[in-house]
Amino acid sequence: MNLILLGAPGAGKGTQSAKISEKFQIPAIATGDILRSAMKAGTTLGLEAKAYIDEGKLVPDAVVIGIIKEYLASDACKKGFILDGFPRSIPQAEALDEMGVKIDVVLSIEVPDEKIVARMSGRRVCSCGASYHVEHNPPKVADVCDNCGSALYVRADDAPETVKKRLSTFHAQTEPLKEYYAKKGILATVEGQEKVEDTTSLVFRALSRFEA
Repeated sequence: MNLILLGAPGAGKGTQSAKISEKFQIPAIATGDILRSAMKAGTTLGLEAKAYIDEGKLVPDAVVIGIIKEYLASDACKKGFILDGFPRSIPQAEALDEMGVKIDVVLSIEVPDEKIVARMSGRRVCSCGASYHVEHNPPKVADVCDNCGSALYVRADDAPETVKKRLSTFHAQTEPLKEYYAKKGILATVEGQEKVEDTTSLVFRALSRFEA
């Protein structure tokens, strides 16, 4: 199964991606990881991407998609793959089509903006790597890490105003992909639930309709 995961920042794509990867034994692919791997390996496209990054420029879509296509053609993706975080726009989706990358299903995880803001702004993290949530996974002592006793903090990305800006960008650039893939007949939507396992159950039910 060749799968694209869509959803706003904080919708739970990463968590569900891991569940799908485990069930179907296919790799979950984060664009940033592939770019870093290609640059480290010194591939032609990797070096091209590095040149843009070294100059402080955005890596062009054509280079990013070329690197993704190379990875998707590798043995790791023989049984399929999950693209998480790409494409982010209609032009990227069109470029993916033009390069002959076949997609079987596009799964969109739907969570209302207000829930995402509450979910992300409630996160607290520690420099030791531990993560908490003021409602769903609070530390034993408020704002103090259970593991090491250090003070917890809110990541800049999780601040309410930052989250709202990221959501605005998602709605403007990425959400139109739902209609793009719906017209191809490969879009499935799932309402994100409060419990991870409930969302996972709905995800697997949606994907079962596309299994060969």
